[in-house]
Amino acid sequence: MKKVVVLALFLVGVLPTVALTADTIARFQGGIGVLPVSSVAGAANADGTFSNVNRNIVRTVNPAGQIWIIADLDATVKADGSIKVDGRGLLLGGGNNIGFNANASVFATLICGPAAGPFTLHSSNLAGVALAADGDFRINDFLSPLPPTTCANAVLLIRNANGGAWFAAGIPKLP
Repeated sequence: MKKVVVLALFLVGVLPTVALTADTIARFQGGIGVLPVSSVAGAANADGTFSNVNRNIVRTVNPAGQIWIIADLDATVKADGSIKVDGRGLLLGGGNNIGFNANASVFATLICGPAAGPFTLHSSNLAGVALAADGDFRINDFLSPLPPTTCANAVLLIRNANGGAWFAAGIPKLP
């Protein structure tokens, strides 16, 4: 009898967690700020610049023009297209306004599929949400178009509402 009670208590504790995660198609914990240039090639010019620069384009989305940092990011995407993102400390990481939020607003884009494409961008409201002075933000929205029920090779980008360049990427949380 004792075993039955213990098993019942275990199931009562575990099943709600399973139910909550069963419809989750992508999860992200931690974030990576953008570095606008992914590599350079050739010899440096006399002024220290390079004539051959490869921009850090991620699945067709251009990077911001300046370095951005992010302290933390936690995001969940559900099969019904709902997305919740909690971001902390999304701030400029270079230039004269280093450490400030540039009065930016951001939205989220989920991209599923192989790294070579083709890509469909599933985005929250493009008007975005304003960054707080300390770079914190919350997105609680629905993606459009609706993402697939399975999201292989998921990439989550946090993007500038003014132009769509990416500021940060989520780190996928694997099962």
